[in-house]
Amino acid sequence: MSRTEPHPGARQALQRRRLLGLCALLALGSSAARALERPAGSVVLTLTGRVRKPNQGTQADFDMPMLAALPQSSFSTRTPWFARARRFTGPLLRDVLAAAGAQGTTLRLTALNDYRVELPFDDAQRHDVIVARLLDERPMAVRDKGPLFVIYPFDARPELRSAVYYSRSAWQLRTIAVL
Repeated sequence: MSRTEPHPGARQALQRRRLLGLCALLALGSSAARALERPAGSVVLTLTGRVRKPNQGTQADFDMPMLAALPQSSFSTRTPWFARARRFTGPLLRDVLAAAGAQGTTLRLTALNDYRVELPFDDAQRHDVIVARLLDERPMAVRDKGPLFVIYPFDARPELRSAVYYSRSAWQLRTIAVL
């Protein structure tokens, strides 16, 4: 073996380090590609607190097209606020939280009129809670509880048809503090 050739074990170790370095670079590149974009339009929702993918300082701001670009879910449910069942459409709350890299134990929702309610972070994982942007397939005006309404699928499970879950719904949603 000549002195210019590395030992076979050293050569393998060098190749492994190069491969690990390449994997690390690819991982960094892919996470940067998934970074939350900045809103192009008016901000309709802001997530604060424990947000790992901010797009405005330490918070994550969303405009309506950003929320519409997330996977959409729909359900019809009866609520205490409407005389009949209504159809709600929007991203699942858990998808909004994931887009912002939010992790915590509690969500503090604040509405345009300063109504505040807290709900367990786990509710977004256990239930198909929607950040509704459409009511009966139409955008919601502020006078119709919009532009965003956090709503539980009350008719999906009997235990959701209770004052506890009704109180955790928030219409005219403006901010979510992740605690």
